[in-house]
Amino acid sequence: MSEIDLHQELKKYFGFNAFKGLQEEVIKSILSGHHTFVIMPTGGGKSLCYQLPALIQEGTAIVVSPLIALMKNQVDALRGISSEHGIAHVLNSSLTKAEVKQVKLDIENGITKLLYVAPESLTKEENIDFLKRQKISFLAIDEAHCISEWGHDFRPEYRNLRKIIERIEDDIPIIGLTATATPKVQEDIIKNLGITGANVFKASFNRPNLYYEVRPKTDNVDAEIIKFVKKHANKSGIIYCLSRKRVEALSQTLEVNGIKAVPYHAGLDAKTRIKHQDMFLMEDCDVVVATIAFGMGIDKPDVRFVIHYDIPKSIESYYQETGRAGRDGGEGICLAFYSYKDIEKLEKFMSGKPVAEQEIGHALLQEMVAYAETSMSRRKFILHYFGEEFDDKTGDGADMDDNIQNPKKKHEATEEVKLLIQAIKATKELYKSKDIVNTLIGKSNALIKSHKTDQNPIFGKGKDRDANYWMALLRQVLVAGLLRKDIETYGVVKVTDAGDAFLDDPFTFMMTEDHVYDSSNQGVLVQEKSQGGGADTKLLGMLKELVKKEGKKHGVPPYVVFQEPSLEDMAIKYPMTVDELSTVHGVGEGKAKKYGKPFIDLINRYVEDNDIVRPDDLIVKSTGANSSLKLYLIQNVDRKLPLPDIASSKGLEMPDLIKEMEAIVYSGTKLNISYWIDEMLDEEQQEEIHEYFLEAETDKIEDAMEEFDGDYDDEELRLYRIKFISEVAN
Repeated sequence: MSEIDLHQELKKYFGFNAFKGLQEEVIKSILSGHHTFVIMPTGGGKSLCYQLPALIQEGTAIVVSPLIALMKNQVDALRGISSEHGIAHVLNSSLTKAEVKQVKLDIENGITKLLYVAPESLTKEENIDFLKRQKISFLAIDEAHCISEWGHDFRPEYRNLRKIIERIEDDIPIIGLTATATPKVQEDIIKNLGITGANVFKASFNRPNLYYEVRPKTDNVDAEIIKFVKKHANKSGIIYCLSRKRVEALSQTLEVNGIKAVPYHAGLDAKTRIKHQDMFLMEDCDVVVATIAFGMGIDKPDVRFVIHYDIPKSIESYYQETGRAGRDGGEGICLAFYSYKDIEKLEKFMSGKPVAEQEIGHALLQEMVAYAETSMSRRKFILHYFGEEFDDKTGDGADMDDNIQNPKKKHEATEEVKLLIQAIKATKELYKSKDIVNTLIGKSNALIKSHKTDQNPIFGKGKDRDANYWMALLRQVLVAGLLRKDIETYGVVKVTDAGDAFLDDPFTFMMTEDHVYDSSNQGVLVQEKSQGGGADTKLLGMLKELVKKEGKKHGVPPYVVFQEPSLEDMAIKYPMTVDELSTVHGVGEGKAKKYGKPFIDLINRYVEDNDIVRPDDLIVKSTGANSSLKLYLIQNVDRKLPLPDIASSKGLEMPDLIKEMEAIVYSGTKLNISYWIDEMLDEEQQEEIHEYFLEAETDKIEDAMEEFDGDYDDEELRLYRIKFISEVAN
């Protein structure tokens, strides 16, 4: 088909005057009957690559796609450009017998040019028999990364496609299309589809209009998101969370804070999902909060921001999801919140899976960690991952990321890198990251003992630095290519040739100081207070003085008035009324009324004297989602029901019930559990614990356990603390 014809057909069917990127070359390859493999980022115009050749060729093209919503969108769009309703059809389990009959009739009559099927429908015997007898122009496999177990959305049923294709027609041209594929995934797809001689077309993965930013995930993440969304008022955005529960909670929080948001996850019924999807497309809401398993085939060109509340499981997922922003070439902000705790959570989820799957999962997750913690150009990092070179000085969009716009402080760590590589060699390259770090800081465990590493001179040689420091350095050295993780042996760290060369002839290695590693925080990255987002230290100091004074006045320890996290929150939000004070972490209405006045007076004076501009939008209103549980607990404690009965009636474990009761009394509501305490502890014991809490500097249970040296267990002390706070403070 001549070039002029192609442009005419493009204009006739789609109304475009010119092809985009590689589209024309791909279409020519398909029309000439070649196997074709297309790697084209989301928004690059992938679907047109198979839609146009299908429309202008004889026969029906089969399109295999994993997403029902996406198939429906494409079929609707194709029907919109043709007078024939039957030009495109979906064949899946949702059709009635009559509808299936109509689909088959349209194919037999040569009306249907594109037939969209899920892989499961293609495996059905009756469908294979029917398609065998039809004229098939080619078979396109969309989202082809689903074939590869190294892809971010692996689906075992995709692995059988080659066998099914052979049963339909042996020499049918096969078109594989994907929006994300690392070299490893590409190889896997081509091999699995049996298209080794395919014409391969790879578009650039660079989306120069997208701005990438990663922020540490603090307790204040909801407030940060509200502030961000309000700053981008009336713009469309997607927020990704890992769990349905989080999706529901966050969309409610956004709603009560005046943001039009809807939830979207697989737990909602189909009707609600379609309604929420339409609301987003029609701009009846601004934000969709969705799980990562996001079945939305949403092709909204003007999504202005994509926020990751939780870090995704792989760079592919991250790229795919951020790729929904700015498809029209306009602004697209990609903001991710990161805490190493979330990574550990994801690793725990994986522990039940087969070893091979775990190994792949861990490898993909560590790449994500490296991305979040890297100080290099994030764009360069992503493109390097997809096998594409990028010049972070002059490349298109080079300045569009937080690391380039705010270069992090670095320090020289050449000696530490040498020690790290020496430790890996001294332990014969047998350990994963965690045990290398344990070796350096001198922390023994069963594995280290079994290899007699605790007797090796290297053991404990790096103990002047903490575990978090070494873990961060190890990740940075991995990214720099001096070390690698061995896939075959489930993530054991090996030294590369570049690492050996470094030992022979060390060069300056600059380690990034982008975060403060607070060892009390178990590996969570703590944002430096000076970087904003933290508490006003001067005000915090004044509040701490005031809480001591108020404690003395009321004859109670300072923590009974307000705990430290509450004071920190006050120094962030500057609450100036009793109402605002009651939204502060751990305060609540009762406490705000009882103790709040002097604190509000102090904050008002401070704000005026220092010309503080208050972050109004940081007064985050809570959803009251827990209020029914709270009411239930208060009522049943009043009825003096045994606590274990109350817990089991709500499906709670005892520690969870205690946690809920603590939240109630710490926010200023009385809860009289004396009847239960009397069952557990005699008068003398109660007096002893009461005396302790009255004089203690802090209400920490660990300190109380130490003081009583095992006389009382954790549960007894926590329950008595509830009685104490309730009586003394509320």
